[in-house]
Amino acid sequence: MRIIATQEAPAAIGPYSQAIHIGNMVFTSGQIPLNAEGQVVEGDVVEQTHQVFRNLQAVLQEAGTSLQHVVKATVFIKDMNQFGQINEVYASYFGEHKPARSTVEVARLPKDVLVEIELIAAIPVENV
Repeated sequence: MRIIATQEAPAAIGPYSQAIHIGNMVFTSGQIPLNAEGQVVEGDVVEQTHQVFRNLQAVLQEAGTSLQHVVKATVFIKDMNQFGQINEVYASYFGEHKPARSTVEVARLPKDVLVEIELIAAIPVENV
């Protein structure tokens, strides 16, 4: 087991890591729209979702994989009425690749952000 940490994404703000690599899989912690300095990205749900994906891409890259190897995504949103906007951004990052996904509306997210996403991805054999 290896802890994944990159300065290209915000540091964990609690007793957890950005991701864990075990075997040929990587499990990311939920990413919220913080920049690498740990500040919440202001703006609407579209801007916040883009930041979440930038963070996830950085963590996956550090682990030796990418969004194209994601097998499962879990999306937590504050307002299900914003699902369509989040889904458009989500689709722009995955293209034709369609990992399994769950989407859950929650009462509140850390730092009162609008979206949080966690991923499970395979690591290509050449990178294990």
